[in-house]
Amino acid sequence: MGYLDPTEYVAYGLAAETTDDWVLMASTLIEAHCRRQSLLVTQYVERMRLTAGSQAVRLSYLPLTPLGSAASPLVGVQVRYGRPRRGELQDPMLDQVAWAFSIPGSWSALDPTSVDLNPVTGDLTFPMNLLGLNYNEVEVTYTAGVAVVPPAIKVACAQIVKNAQATPAMNVKGSKMDTLQMQYFAGSLIDANVQMMLAPYVAQRIG
Repeated sequence: MGYLDPTEYVAYGLAAETTDDWVLMASTLIEAHCRRQSLLVTQYVERMRLTAGSQAVRLSYLPLTPLGSAASPLVGVQVRYGRPRRGELQDPMLDQVAWAFSIPGSWSALDPTSVDLNPVTGDLTFPMNLLGLNYNEVEVTYTAGVAVVPPAIKVACAQIVKNAQATPAMNVKGSKMDTLQMQYFAGSLIDANVQMMLAPYVAQRIG
């Protein structure tokens, strides 16, 4: 979808005759730059390994936004105590007990309300399990994105269109924006100002 409505083209500095494919091209470039499928509220599932001695992870996509009438952006949390990697052994005795009861490798649902969530940074801190061992792998299902497209994204979208229209190789009337062409010019179309406006929405990690 385009992050600018046709009724907003003129208000954001675009010519009234601007066709929708320009805005769709700019919106696609925004999503590629931010490394996410959409800037609107979307559900994500991330599986992450916890660093030895740490019970915290940071989610990739911000801002965290509950979907619909949900009270929290956390939809579901699963945790497990997998076999430690080299150098991660916490307590040999407890590890032996955990292995005896086949705990390693089994996923358990965790009450999302028991997880400490920082909605601004996306940091999650998990409690220890019943044996006193830290979890070392988590899978988090959550929702993130904007419910209403803010002016900054609309301005960024309009600026990409202007940059594209000012690029002679792309400014061919009556033609559709080719995907390969978009990728080739992406570096010059998403200038420093656009990058600054999109910074809060760029994925914090890849994968």
